[in-house]
Amino acid sequence: MAQVLVTNTQQAIVIAPESVLEEVVQNVRMIITTPKGSVPLDRDFGLDFDVIDRPMPVARALMEVDIVDQVGRYEPRARVLQVSWAEDETQAMDGRAVAQVLIDVEDAG
Repeated sequence: MAQVLVTNTQQAIVIAPESVLEEVVQNVRMIITTPKGSVPLDRDFGLDFDVIDRPMPVARALMEVDIVDQVGRYEPRARVLQVSWAEDETQAMDGRAVAQVLIDVEDAG
């Protein structure tokens, strides 16, 4: 088992990950950066970004639940241990927060 912190910042996609851990981390990142409804053949994939117009504490709580549900559904090799939020003053004023998802990966070898 390996614990990894995944953020919702965009990164390059690796077509052939070198390890299970790298593949799972990439899959979790893809889940938490994809808006629900934007994948044509699976409209339920991703997160519901409609909550962004709600007050920040409410939006964060709803996103945390959605993150746990979606990761559990689409990447069963990862277990969400914690969702936290990193933000600096500029991001807070823009209403933006960066999700930090701590996951535990089974069979990370």
